[in-house]
Amino acid sequence: MDVKIEKSWKQILQKEFSKPYFGILSDFVKTEYSNFTCYPKGSDVFSAFEHCPFDDVKVVIIGQDPYHGVDQANGLCFSVHDHIAKPPSLINIFKEIEEDLQIKSPETGNLERWAKQGVLLLNATLTVRAHEAGSHQKKGWEQFTDAVIEEVSQKKENVVFLLWGGYAQKKGKKIDVSKHKVLKSGHPSPLSANRGYWFGNKHFSQVNEYLETIGKTPIEW
Repeated sequence: MDVKIEKSWKQILQKEFSKPYFGILSDFVKTEYSNFTCYPKGSDVFSAFEHCPFDDVKVVIIGQDPYHGVDQANGLCFSVHDHIAKPPSLINIFKEIEEDLQIKSPETGNLERWAKQGVLLLNATLTVRAHEAGSHQKKGWEQFTDAVIEEVSQKKENVVFLLWGGYAQKKGKKIDVSKHKVLKSGHPSPLSANRGYWFGNKHFSQVNEYLETIGKTPIEW
């Protein structure tokens, strides 16, 4: 896997790329993409970094796996390509934004516009085999994305981390809460949301209120 990653991130993560586990991961991903349909497409694997350079990161949202349906995944967690129907979790995210901020849900489920405003949309696992959820888990991606979170936590200040659901909260355990703001809630998936663990968390207004208090531009959700 030729790591084509935005230059500020390449500097930050260069040491990860040279570790043995990343070489093994790279070989695994190359083999999978050669023999199976995998998502996102190769050029989108590192899109989260491409659209949100390290210096611009103000907010981090942690997902788990890329979508594994046809042409859904675009390299940003919870996001889909413009022409793709919004998955259930994303529909619930937009419902909460609509209720929280009184703004209409957008036509597209493509969250590139968030990334370009400084929202790092990071999946724990960056690739998946088509129609096989979790198929690329425990191959090294989690170690890599743990390193991403640690670098943000150590090298930056006043970043807002949104940890939705138990998996994200576990992954966020190494965040330095003395330097950053951490907001937790249930996951936006229907299973969690319909039990009352998602709706009403008001994370989107809380993010913007916090960013304004530290003199940063709020996110246009």
